[in-house]
Amino acid sequence: MSSPKVHSHRPLVAAGCAAALATGALGLWSSVPAHADTLPSPDHVVVVVMENHAYGQILGSSDAPYLNSLASGGATLTQSYGITHPSQPNYYALFSGDTQGVTDDSCVDTGFTSAPNLASELLNSGKSWGSYNEGLPSQGSTTCSSGDYAQKHAPWFGFDNVPTNTEHTFNQFPSDFSQLPKVSFVVPDLCDDMHDCSVGTGDSWVKDNLDSYAQWAKSHNSLLVVTYDEDDLNSGNQIPTLLYGQHVAPGSSSSSSYNHYDMLHTLEDLAGLNTHAGASGGASDITGIWN
Repeated sequence: MSSPKVHSHRPLVAAGCAAALATGALGLWSSVPAHADTLPSPDHVVVVVMENHAYGQILGSSDAPYLNSLASGGATLTQSYGITHPSQPNYYALFSGDTQGVTDDSCVDTGFTSAPNLASELLNSGKSWGSYNEGLPSQGSTTCSSGDYAQKHAPWFGFDNVPTNTEHTFNQFPSDFSQLPKVSFVVPDLCDDMHDCSVGTGDSWVKDNLDSYAQWAKSHNSLLVVTYDEDDLNSGNQIPTLLYGQHVAPGSSSSSSYNHYDMLHTLEDLAGLNTHAGASGGASDITGIWN
């Protein structure tokens, strides 16, 4: 296990929608007003982050029948992109609108930044947040790695404004879905997220562990998002992103270009927040898929 590493907080270049652009201004909330009037207001949003596969490796693949069934019953973003490589900075971008100076997959010091992020925005607004991390040894554990668990896929531990008691093991994912936080992230371990194991293994894991929530969401004003951190390094960082729930038009798709900052912007607006973290402030809501 590598020693924890503190990354410098140097300013970054503001990002647009193109996936190759660098990250936005560090640790600032945007003054750009939210445009959530065209979005639904779900009671619960669950975001599942998978690993290292390009759009064409999942969508239309016979190795991923369940994820393709979600696409058929929900929505597909046909031009969805990661921000950079390797994995860890993409997680920070998706969670906080900035890579926070992280450039590699080395374990970072717990709470090394106090920058605004999705969790801090939710908690500051009196809304609930939680993460569910497969393989995490115990609730709030700040270990860098344990078995197939890797903290590099759990960016919330890098923020001192996110209470560690909101960082759960996946075994704590509630069976009563009405008890879920307003917004939560689910991070499978290094096998089940397709990082170390096959597409079929990850596809089956999502089905076995989240299909019951997906079907519940269809009739309980809730939403499931499945996305990826980055592609396989061969496809321009184009990643699969699927949305499924009561207010998603079945079989819909959007060909507009979106990246992790747009997804964060959309999650903030779906939750009814009045702030946007980092480069999320200059990003766009996902549109064209809501019924």
